[in-house]
Amino acid sequence: MPSFDAVSKVDLQEVDNAVNNTVKEIATRFDFRGSKTEVRLDKKDKNLVVITESEMRAKAVREMLIGNLVKRKVDVKSVEFGEAKPAGGSLMRLEAKIKEGVDKDTARKIVALVKDSKIKVQTQIMDDMVRVTGKKIDDLQAVMRLLGGSDLEVPLQYVNMKS
Repeated sequence: MPSFDAVSKVDLQEVDNAVNNTVKEIATRFDFRGSKTEVRLDKKDKNLVVITESEMRAKAVREMLIGNLVKRKVDVKSVEFGEAKPAGGSLMRLEAKIKEGVDKDTARKIVALVKDSKIKVQTQIMDDMVRVTGKKIDDLQAVMRLLGGSDLEVPLQYVNMKS
């Protein structure tokens, strides 16, 4: 039976490229000249850390990061920014968490959306993904369009398509 998996994955290399582009942009911008601004990506913990001198600069770096992530085709929904907090001395710290995987609540929403649509497919929650199986590929494509048009808090990719 044809099936596919709905997953939420982030290409960490593209996030790293966006961080590097942001660092280069900070180095060339006039308003950041001479400031102590640092942007780091921890690939193991999937965490972004921005350390800078003021809350205004933290917001500016956040906007630069978002712009560079969009340019690198990383969905901004997968990055959850926190508030800028004091980091000792006159520095501010802004953290962002990179979200991967479909959590249980979102998976339940996906299952409910598919069931409410009355498309003849079966859904199954498997750890951090949702498997959709059906008799016709057209039904699976209809589910993909339905999920693509829905307003979920995580970006979805469709992988492991089997006919």
